[in-house]
Amino acid sequence: MKTVHCFGAGLVGSYVARKLAETGHKVQIYDLDPNISLEHPNITIVQANAMDVELSALGIVDLVVNMLPGNIGHDLTRKLSNGKWPIVDLSFSEITPDNASMELQNEATRILWDVGIAPGLSNMLLSEAYRVMGYLTRAEIRVGGNPTKPDGAWKYMAPFSPNDVIAEYTRPARVVRNSRVVTIPALSERHLLDVRGKGTMEAFLTDGLRSVLTSIPADEMSEYTVRWPGHIQKFIDERDSGELDERELLEEWCFDPKRPEFTWMEVVAYDSKNRAMRWEIIDHGSGGDSSMARTTGLVTLGCIISWLEDPNMLPCGIHSPESLPREVLISVLELMRVNGVEISGPEIA
Repeated sequence: MKTVHCFGAGLVGSYVARKLAETGHKVQIYDLDPNISLEHPNITIVQANAMDVELSALGIVDLVVNMLPGNIGHDLTRKLSNGKWPIVDLSFSEITPDNASMELQNEATRILWDVGIAPGLSNMLLSEAYRVMGYLTRAEIRVGGNPTKPDGAWKYMAPFSPNDVIAEYTRPARVVRNSRVVTIPALSERHLLDVRGKGTMEAFLTDGLRSVLTSIPADEMSEYTVRWPGHIQKFIDERDSGELDERELLEEWCFDPKRPEFTWMEVVAYDSKNRAMRWEIIDHGSGGDSSMARTTGLVTLGCIISWLEDPNMLPCGIHSPESLPREVLISVLELMRVNGVEISGPEIA
């Protein structure tokens, strides 16, 4: 039994913490308003502001997981870097651990960041495509968590922090064009696509590539967020007219666990001979757990378990998902399949 300290217990954080406890590990959770049941003998909850927790009082620490919202997550990662323990950063903050402005406190720090579905699994799959095919002429990721039916005024509910969704819609998107990293306004390159079993949906550019912008060579690389048609036009119209009220959005996009929903992702890469590798991931949630909590959390869980089993898996430094050993990708995909997530595409074994 290892001891894992989890900061943040929202929809995704609570799922990761519970699954860790179910695998036999001791889990300590820090959250002001934890979204989790106390009814597991391996879980202890400290109801507190994560930023106020004294690191010297943590006790036994085998690994620390940061699952706070992005707007505060980078502050916690900086604080956690004072310790010598492995850190998994799932906060998806705009200020990433590899950014010099983070001013990490300890050269012995080991940080694994962005280990969700996208970024995260998407990075690992692109790395596999690069390993098999070499230089990529084009790589595209399309991903989104949405209601099963396009109902309601927004045709949407946020499967994670609504603040992070708003940031995703407003932050300029970094993409690769002609082998160079360039910045394009978010929500650009809107296009319709057919999602298997769902029908016509809409995709648009967002800033989700992050570490793969420079780690995987390609002529063209993009990540698109997928929503029901009409959703993003409503956002644009209200934004441009000055009627957009972010406080109202937090309420209107609030996640409803009774509303059927799904998460879908497509990762496709092409080489110079126009050969393609394409993976599709889809989940509809299960047992009261949302599809985004499952598809994000199972990737995180798989990475955590691999690191707990092999404490020397990563050396000192800051590591992105595509740098993980291939065996971790294999174990993550197996964990997702065992838990009922549908995955199709080239076999990785």
